[in-house]
Amino acid sequence: MFLESDFDKLQQIMEESPEKRELLERLLESHQMTISAISHEIRNPLTLIYSTLQLISSQHPETSSFKYWKQLIKDVEYTNLLLEELSIYNNSDRLALTPTDTASFFKTTALSFAASITDTDIEFTSRISEELPQINCDSIKLRQVVLNLLRNAQDGVLACEELQRKILLDVQPLTDDSGQTFSVCVKISDNGCGIPQEHLEDIFEPFTTYKTGGTGLGLAVASRITRAHKGSLTVTSSPGDLTVFTLSLPV
Repeated sequence: MFLESDFDKLQQIMEESPEKRELLERLLESHQMTISAISHEIRNPLTLIYSTLQLISSQHPETSSFKYWKQLIKDVEYTNLLLEELSIYNNSDRLALTPTDTASFFKTTALSFAASITDTDIEFTSRISEELPQINCDSIKLRQVVLNLLRNAQDGVLACEELQRKILLDVQPLTDDSGQTFSVCVKISDNGCGIPQEHLEDIFEPFTTYKTGGTGLGLAVASRITRAHKGSLTVTSSPGDLTVFTLSLPV
């Protein structure tokens, strides 16, 4: 399988000469178009199958009592979700960069997540610096990354019988010795069950999942979008203590 780390090697080869860059960019573009075409061709008949199943269900309500009917519906819905996330993954490195007020962006994203967990007992805290610099980013895709990480934290704390479930979003500028800001550091931590050490190495690889019903593309998408922004995404975890995802975005 073509791993995320292989993109670094391709990038190094691209830097060697304009001819190699052009050739590899054409190859990657062709690869993306092929995946898009395959995904599209599978999704069309799948949509027809799902519509037919819904029609059968509406005209014959007794089908809901059939032994494998509900599982069949779930399998079709899962396949559709997988195709949708595959399409998102395939296009995750195509950015529409615009100047973005970073503090406002993260405050809005934090409010959106907070609203989604009002019916839970999760204690969500956000610490967002007022000294954040403006950055050029694809705000839609970057928002997807942050919300994906926050939802992962939500899944982590809900999966454990913690007495006090906590999630923290911490966004701070990083400065060099001269006081110049060179990066925005985003940390999302939770006190859930944690991630076993043996899973940390491949957690960002496509189709790697340790969650029931997961597609294994959520963190892969987050990693690829981050890399497209020339940033980095890392994770540390101590089972029974804290799991921390650190997103670094260059200024």
